[in-house]
Amino acid sequence: MRVRSYLVAISVAAAPVEARAAQAPPSDARLETIALRAGLVITKSVRIRGGTYRFPAPASLDSAVITIRGHDITVDFDGARLDGTGASDEPDQAGGVAILIDGGRNIRLVRARIRGYRVGILARGTERLTLEDNQVNDTWKPRLFSLVEHESLVDWLSFHHNEKDEWLRFGAGIYLAGVEGGVVRGNRGEGGMNGLLLTATKHLRIEGNSFSFNSGLGIGLYRSSDNQIVGNRLDYNVRGYSHRFYRRGQDSAGLLIFDESSRNVVALNSVTHGGDGLFLWAGQHTMDTGEGGANDNLIFGNDFSFAPTNGMEATFSRNRFIANRIEGSDHGLWGGYSYGSTVAGNCFIRNRIGIAIEHGQNNVIASNRFDGDSTAISLWADPIEPSDWGYPKHRDTRSGEYRIDGNRMNGNRTGLRIKRTTDLTVVNNRPAAVDSFAVLSDTALATVADNSTGAGRDREDCVPMTAKYRSLVPDDARLTGEIPGSPLARLDRSAIVVDEWGPYDWRSPKLWPLDSTRAVPARLRVLGPPGRWRVLRRSGVAAVSKETGQVGDTISVTPERDSAANWEVTLEYRGGAVVSARGERSAAGWPYEFAYGRFEPATDWAVRFFTWSGAEPPADGIPAGAKAVLTRSASRLDYQWSTPPIAGLPGERWALEARAAVTLGPGGYTLQTISDDGVRVWVDGVLTIDHWDAHESAVDSAPLASGKHDLRVEYYQVDGWTELRVEIFKGSRRSPGSPGLH
Repeated sequence: MRVRSYLVAISVAAAPVEARAAQAPPSDARLETIALRAGLVITKSVRIRGGTYRFPAPASLDSAVITIRGHDITVDFDGARLDGTGASDEPDQAGGVAILIDGGRNIRLVRARIRGYRVGILARGTERLTLEDNQVNDTWKPRLFSLVEHESLVDWLSFHHNEKDEWLRFGAGIYLAGVEGGVVRGNRGEGGMNGLLLTATKHLRIEGNSFSFNSGLGIGLYRSSDNQIVGNRLDYNVRGYSHRFYRRGQDSAGLLIFDESSRNVVALNSVTHGGDGLFLWAGQHTMDTGEGGANDNLIFGNDFSFAPTNGMEATFSRNRFIANRIEGSDHGLWGGYSYGSTVAGNCFIRNRIGIAIEHGQNNVIASNRFDGDSTAISLWADPIEPSDWGYPKHRDTRSGEYRIDGNRMNGNRTGLRIKRTTDLTVVNNRPAAVDSFAVLSDTALATVADNSTGAGRDREDCVPMTAKYRSLVPDDARLTGEIPGSPLARLDRSAIVVDEWGPYDWRSPKLWPLDSTRAVPARLRVLGPPGRWRVLRRSGVAAVSKETGQVGDTISVTPERDSAANWEVTLEYRGGAVVSARGERSAAGWPYEFAYGRFEPATDWAVRFFTWSGAEPPADGIPAGAKAVLTRSASRLDYQWSTPPIAGLPGERWALEARAAVTLGPGGYTLQTISDDGVRVWVDGVLTIDHWDAHESAVDSAPLASGKHDLRVEYYQVDGWTELRVEIFKGSRRSPGSPGLH
């Protein structure tokens, strides 16, 4: 059954996950009731007096507002709220740790309401930890710099190292380090960068939680094994997506299993609309030596649909992928260098490629259904592998030893596309309405037999084979019920809306462009829960196509001729209850204002491009002997490419100088650059931004006063990726962006 687009009003429950969520603990008169104070150390079981406590955290992540230390302790917050920032503060202003559980055993923390910290709950070295019915929302997250029209590499993430808790810089609702045994149940961690992060943590049961609508990860595991992740909502953990413009994901994911995390059971989770649904990687030790891996994980009965990139990505490892649903992604399963793995009983529906495995060995692909994928299964080996990888120097990485057995291929353009692969068995498959069943090249020792063509395309919806394969799940995983889905989980990829702070959660009304933000007139879609709207205010706007309407409408906004890049329209919504992007709640029927606008002061840049000889970057400005190769005028400095689209400009060792005048009205402003490689900016002859070294994409900013200014920009590119953006914003802005790739 094809799902409907997002261009409708969506009703979304604001309550926490109910499936297997913890019940409130019974009243216990023996628990002493205490009030919180900053720096409190709790060493015995207590109940927290109700109310809201506003305690900004120490900047260091080595201390916390509240510390729990000892053994056999229950701390019942009873719904008390701990706030680190105000509702009007920007999300990247959150800092510090709210609650530290410092070692101990048999620690139970329940019913806390925490927001506005870098890390909500941090537990280190705890045995038998229980976290139940806590809400750890709106923790730290970085500003994103990708635009509607194109991404920025500033936003890309890398989780490759965490031996020294490097992941702490990314923030989390809950961060567990060296925890042994316990339960994380019925918690909610949304609206930050990450929901739940685990490092060196084992034998934990994670069930019935909602870690959704984060801009990085829902759940992340690093060197964490033998855990059970069952029945959670991990939807819309995404960045790097703009519908119809780009789908990159930028290494966000619903679930990350990283660096020798093994023997985990991942079952019956809703993991839709993530950058990747599942992102599994063996680890750097495996890449260097060919040893180890993130092995023997069971991925069973989950929904990984509508990922901008891969529903499941699992590389350099041995695992089982059983009875999952993957719909509407670029790849259903990307399994580069997977070996000894089983992919069985899954539904791959309308992905570009159902299963894609390069350099895989000894894998079984059986009893899956491929419905409407352009290519069902693609297997291959590249003639040349990266020279800086240790892995192919220590292992046989030839593609081969596959068994493709009993799969149903339904309405695909190509069933099998296989290249440079040996020892292949293709039997008992059923292609129906498939243009080409098998396209084989440079493939030897292939047995293709008993594959019967169906009479016509099967129109029934594909149902993953959870019942057939349930015996593969260990008894102690205690699977009951179905995937805890939501209405948003079944919408297609167009429901992903990522703004400067991350994924939109559909719990408040929002105006969002259907086309480029620079289109005139601007077409804006009214998104959100069901209700009605009216135009409340406008500035710099000549006309709005409608003055009133319902959520789901599209309106056209025509700016005044002199305000094409400086306008705003504000709407008022009345309808259901609203939860704002900062967690503020409004009751049903109450008026709620929301707006969209554009500010880009008029500039006319005169740009000169230069080239220079020699391998070294220019040490002090554009070299005196640089050769001018072309000139251009531009209304905006915004260049981004891997290969220059400008005729006559080489791919390396070039520079530019750009000059413009700008006039700004009363108020304060921020001048911001994004650069890879070096950039310098002068304002009225004064060097204001100086980042003149070869670097990856980075953000720099400086305050800018009102009035008329002469701007001069110098920039150079040594080689590789090019990114230069120069912008002016109203107000004060000093956001560094995502905290680096290392």
